[in-house]
Amino acid sequence: MTNVLVAFSRPENGRNIKNILIKNGYHVVAVCASGAQALSNASDLGSGILVCGARFEDMVAEELCQCLPEGFSVLIIAQASSMLEGPPAGAVFLEMPLKVHELVNTMEMMAREQVQRRRRKRSVPRQKNEEEKRLILQAKKMLMERNHMTEEEAHRFIQKSSMDSGSGMWETAQWILGMRV
Repeated sequence: MTNVLVAFSRPENGRNIKNILIKNGYHVVAVCASGAQALSNASDLGSGILVCGARFEDMVAEELCQCLPEGFSVLIIAQASSMLEGPPAGAVFLEMPLKVHELVNTMEMMAREQVQRRRRKRSVPRQKNEEEKRLILQAKKMLMERNHMTEEEAHRFIQKSSMDSGSGMWETAQWILGMRV
């Protein structure tokens, strides 16, 4: 489920948007009245969707977009006259007066994009640091010497053992090295 932050300088606008989103199945984490509050909540969450107005007492939406964590998408709801230069790069804009179905459809599109972004991020294999590579290499050498395996066989053994146990290859390598007798 995607975390949603709502931020409007007028608290009643924030509450109204929150109620619409909750009625349509979204998880609204917080309603903020300033850019600083929105940034604080966003940094605690790390990712999600920020639904906000164009201006706050302490900043404008463009500044807010620049300061948000990378995992956040932004939906700005405002009068067209307040966005003369267009929405900030990467932000989505809905013009007031707001139609509920437009808000819900836009949120659905943004939530789908958030899910796809998380999937892409998970599918990228994590890079091993030098210490992890060193451990795996040591474990391979030990298996090659002690069990007369080829380098490929030792690698496959560590790989299969890590998959079977649900741990990383470097954790399996640590386990193998810890079994030295």
